[in-house]
Amino acid sequence: MSNTIATTTENPASSAHAVHGFAYSQDQFRQLVEDALNEARRLGASDAGAEVSEGCGLSVSVRRGELENVERNRDKTLGISVYLGQRRGNASTSDFSPQALKDTVRAAFDIARFTAEDAFAGLPDEQDLALDASQRPELDLFHPWDLDAEAAAQLALRCEAACFATDPRITNSEGAAVSAQQSHFIAGNTRGFMGGYASSRHTLSVAPIAGRGAGMQRDAWYSSMRAAQDLASPEAIGRYAAERALSRLKARRVKTAEVPVLFESTVAAGLLGALVQATSGGALYRKASFLLDSLGTPVLAPHIDVQEDPHEPKGKGSTPFDDEGVITRPRTVVEAGVLQGYFLSTYSARKLGLRTTGHAGGSHNLRMSSRNTAPGDDLPTMLRRLGRGLFVTELMGQGVNYVTGDYSRGASGYWVENGEIAFPVHEVTIAGNVRQMFQDIIGIGNDVYTLGSKSVGSILVSRMKLAGA
Repeated sequence: MSNTIATTTENPASSAHAVHGFAYSQDQFRQLVEDALNEARRLGASDAGAEVSEGCGLSVSVRRGELENVERNRDKTLGISVYLGQRRGNASTSDFSPQALKDTVRAAFDIARFTAEDAFAGLPDEQDLALDASQRPELDLFHPWDLDAEAAAQLALRCEAACFATDPRITNSEGAAVSAQQSHFIAGNTRGFMGGYASSRHTLSVAPIAGRGAGMQRDAWYSSMRAAQDLASPEAIGRYAAERALSRLKARRVKTAEVPVLFESTVAAGLLGALVQATSGGALYRKASFLLDSLGTPVLAPHIDVQEDPHEPKGKGSTPFDDEGVITRPRTVVEAGVLQGYFLSTYSARKLGLRTTGHAGGSHNLRMSSRNTAPGDDLPTMLRRLGRGLFVTELMGQGVNYVTGDYSRGASGYWVENGEIAFPVHEVTIAGNVRQMFQDIIGIGNDVYTLGSKSVGSILVSRMKLAGA
């Protein structure tokens, strides 16, 4: 289904909100925001911003061929920020009645009255706001799934059944699940911004267990998309999850060594996430980043680029404006290893003496790539480039100190000899320093995988410490 209210407030949900499962239309939301802002002005606020949202969905899980859980969720909230000069107060409510709205605005106003001044507090400058609706592209983010609990359960059962049918060594299951979620919102402020859109996210997942007793191994796989028709089939998800679990049987530890490490594309996005965290405004102004003052300096190997496209149709990180109403734009984050831009909200930008980059709420559809990647650099090719070392398919724990860059995480995967997988590995730890790891990236595969809003192929790091037996 095409998006009828995706990126402007000109197409109200009122004509179809019953079909889509929403209790409120975008016109109703717009009125609530206007009422909240007017009440803030009446009380004497110098500025104010409000947002109203609603979400609903269905989640169904099965285990060992039996229905386990059916959940329906519906939530709504209205939040407002009130400014008295450089003093700010926030309050929220799930009651949309006129009196509750007035009480919520009053609460935010009273909090602002007794809050210390903050020289950097305030709404975004008008020049940064997405005030013109023509600046907000249609992003095709809303695809409601007409799914009832019975149909969802059947999909989950098919997915789990495919696991068990793959091999007799699939002996158990942690279950399969289907989730269909959708939401919409309107946000506005006293500087002229008003906008909102609807979005959806649907997921099908399964987690099989292979083997018996102390030798059991588990793995999982899922598919998550804006539109249900873009999901992988239940059978494909089930078979692949089973194959991953089976391939981990008879895992062993390896001896402590310093070896090259290949991160599977499914976990490689974590390295891209570390870059985002270290170059985000909050970490920078708190001086809690190993990449302080890194703008315009090399942060990755010179063959690596990072692009950001917040306007990718159906993208999981797509948005025409950020959480503050600041317009978003495609950009180059890293060019030939050199950092071109931070990830800044209005507040963090002001703290750093810079301008917002439209990242209140996080990054948008990042893609890391290497200029050295060839069309034939699939996973088998990357394993051959690894030669002898560790192929990591799962990471455990947080293990990243963003102040120093020190990196230490539990890992499992496969030992590789002569460019071929030799045996599965578990109960090891890989360690290094992220700053050095970024420089030691010697290859990125073309086996690109998208995790959330981050896309990258398998990443080959030339050397890391491996703590094993």
